[in-house]
Amino acid sequence: MRLFTCSGCANTVHFDNTACVTCHRRLGFRPDHLDMVALEPEDDHWVAVERGLNHLVVLCANAEHDACNWLVAEGDPNTFCLACRHNLTIPNLDNPDNVDNWRRIEAAKRHLFYSLIRFRLPLVTRVDDPEGGLGFDFLSDDATPSDKPVLTGHLNGLITLNIAEGSDAERETRRVALGEPFRTLVGHFRHEVGHFYWDRLVRDAGLADRCREIFGDDREDYGQALQNYYENGPVPGWEQAFISAYASSHAWEDFAETWAHYFHIVDALETAHAYGLRTDPVTNDPALTTTFDAYKALNAQVLVDAWVPLTLAVNGINRAMGQRDLYPFVLSEPVIAKLQFIHELIHPVAAQSDAPMPLQ
Repeated sequence: MRLFTCSGCANTVHFDNTACVTCHRRLGFRPDHLDMVALEPEDDHWVAVERGLNHLVVLCANAEHDACNWLVAEGDPNTFCLACRHNLTIPNLDNPDNVDNWRRIEAAKRHLFYSLIRFRLPLVTRVDDPEGGLGFDFLSDDATPSDKPVLTGHLNGLITLNIAEGSDAERETRRVALGEPFRTLVGHFRHEVGHFYWDRLVRDAGLADRCREIFGDDREDYGQALQNYYENGPVPGWEQAFISAYASSHAWEDFAETWAHYFHIVDALETAHAYGLRTDPVTNDPALTTTFDAYKALNAQVLVDAWVPLTLAVNGINRAMGQRDLYPFVLSEPVIAKLQFIHELIHPVAAQSDAPMPLQ
């Protein structure tokens, strides 16, 4: 994640900021420009303060709940921003715990959408495609008709997330119970959206056979595969070929886990560079040596070459502070080949045009 500048006073601001600490103006992120603008109230509207000019803008309707700091694109008839319009169900906001958890979930979701925009990946809502568009249900256990807990998952473009995952304590309890080294909200989003893009970029693009050569046969019974995984654990020696134990459960989960890690690597590398952190990897990729735009890297290997020494350094710092490793994973050669497949899926889409990303 890059750093941003307040358009009102040129102070450095961050992606999640809702106000500038220097000029105290409200801030709004413009996803169609990938920038942050300072806002001032005018009657019943907000005005963007930019380069000496003021113009009316529309904050996402979820800003009313302090759950979004994005602007609606100019001329867009929607009241919700590019990210929030994909929401189908939000929790009961009469419950203060739900409100806090939902705000954290929305913050993580905006990090996902930032990357989707940077990669120029197609975004289709459930309004435009009711059967396969990207949508989100944020549910609570006490609001469902059955006694079964809400599980995070994906089905035909619909991503479900248990609102309890917004609680750090609850999420950590689940991480420990499942024996996971890593469990975050942004990780959930990046993983589950990987299933959505498998449908779009692999299945619908006729690349299933090629994907099976890399990740295995997705036609294996999914329910039985997960049952085997939870009853018997991961396949022996999974560390040699998979990014995580869960990735070994089924080809679809391997793809989604690898997709998520590709997003982790690219966005974290951009963040590190924004703060001046790098380990001078040896690479001939101009995207990484000149401007360090990890979102435009030539291939996965140059990303890995920059990522591994950085994670070794940051993991060491975490250990010095008595914390768990920031990135407790090993990138084996088979995993790097899988990352390259993800890279090739994403970048032909990103390279089609320098025009703004299609929103529908």
